Amino acid sequence: MDLTTLETWLWDAACAIRGPVDAAKFKDYILPLVFLKRLSDVFDDELNRLRAELGAQAPRLVEKDHALVRFYLPKTARWQAIRTRTTAGLGQYLTDAMRAAARENPRLQGVIDMVDFNATAAGQRIVPDEYLAKLIEVLSRHRLGLDDVEPDMLGRAYEYLLRKFAEDSGQSAGEFYTPREVAVLMAHLMEPRPGERICDPCCGSGGLLIKCHLRLLETNGVQDNGRRKLPNHIQPLRLFGQEINPATFAMARMNVVIHDLDADIRIGDTMRQPAFKDAAGRLLTFDAVVANPMWNQSFPTETYENDPYERFGLGIPPASSADWGWLQHMLATLGDGGRMAVVLDTGAVSRGSGNQGSNRERDIRKAFVERDLIEAVLLLPENLFYNTTAPGVILVIHRRKRRSGEILLVNASRRFAKGRPKNYLTEEDITAIAQVYHNWQAVEGFSAIITREEAARNDYNLSPSRYVATNGKDETLPLEEAMVLLREAEEERAAADHALHEVLVALGLGGLYGHSAALSEGVELPGASHER
Repeated sequence: MDLTTLETWLWDAACAIRGPVDAAKFKDYILPLVFLKRLSDVFDDELNRLRAELGAQAPRLVEKDHALVRFYLPKTARWQAIRTRTTAGLGQYLTDAMRAAARENPRLQGVIDMVDFNATAAGQRIVPDEYLAKLIEVLSRHRLGLDDVEPDMLGRAYEYLLRKFAEDSGQSAGEFYTPREVAVLMAHLMEPRPGERICDPCCGSGGLLIKCHLRLLETNGVQDNGRRKLPNHIQPLRLFGQEINPATFAMARMNVVIHDLDADIRIGDTMRQPAFKDAAGRLLTFDAVVANPMWNQSFPTETYENDPYERFGLGIPPASSADWGWLQHMLATLGDGGRMAVVLDTGAVSRGSGNQGSNRERDIRKAFVERDLIEAVLLLPENLFYNTTAPGVILVIHRRKRRSGEILLVNASRRFAKGRPKNYLTEEDITAIAQVYHNWQAVEGFSAIITREEAARNDYNLSPSRYVATNGKDETLPLEEAMVLLREAEEERAAADHALHEVLVALGLGGLYGHSAALSEGVELPGASHER
């Protein structure tokens, strides 16, 4: 089955429940069923293989020893039983089947048993049984067994569904989906090597980790009966991911299993409770990190100040933006010589530069530059991401840089193709950006190489558009960045007010503080003059 056929078929499945279900919720119902069908068809294939080896007793042996197959499915969870089920009570039957499969396979717990196909809202079924029956009939058109579709092909179709859902779900899409081309570019920048340990601490649906695996296949794989695979002497990547959202965690687990990968994906809050630690409770370290954390996320400063893992020694980020908090967490998990590629808001590399006095983000950025950790900053085009039209940057950090004391800045803001609803990077764009990075080139109108001293002269502003002009016009400040700057100004004002209050109290003039603060807000106090 080719990719176009597969994509069309899966989109037909989405259309089968389009009426009662909002497009953004398609994934909640369709992806677990696609996943279960893959498991069921593979189970049938493995049973047939065992019949060829062991004869007619194979089914009985499998019932006794479930370890004979990768995933054992009870009879009620096999696709044939689901397809022949009458429409009445179908939602409850599917829910029970998913839970039975999860009970038999601990790796699937919290993965396929998350959805209640019988759920109601305002007293009405969300997906009536007749719609579920249509969906099952559409999914029954094609087999998803080992000989029917390769893991990567099915994985790409799964990704296609995620992208389609992302296009329809808008703002919430950024929680689970990084555009494919951005993920591919990051994998090209990292160039994973056999056996490496790669982590995504906010992995969403697992796309960045999977793209690293596919890049290793591309560079080290061989063709075997029409399927690309790693030869025996090449070690696969060891992949690790953590995700805070239970539904997104389930998508990530399904995604890696569909790609036939054995990745360690865990649920939890990375910033407060990182999942990957050694026996002594210290953070595990990795050869590479890839991530697209939520931009400008808010964490209270106590999160950083009371950190038991000592991750934030280069500075406490402002409460208005956790970008440099995430970067410090990831840096703490990089082993000797480790490298990472992280997608962030453009303001992460420029906010605070040029300000009088201290600025938390600028000061942390300065510490990274002075320690020669920042290798490259790549400015992406606008309107690539599903939760914003603003451009992003990819920040590449390396504990053992190729060019000590230098930083490569790439302005790829004009390297894109127009799409609907989103722009996208072409293969040519990805190749061009990756080549200028790996070849360490300064190309007029595209890239520049600066020294740490030059970064210091520009007050640690690392925005590529400052050093590489593409059209001679000033860049418009994105709304998201303007809002972060406003929140930072409010934080600084609150801190100044607090400091003023402490000084007045020390002078025995504490009562004047409320008067002064009210005037600064334009509030009229009894007997107060508006003249200043």
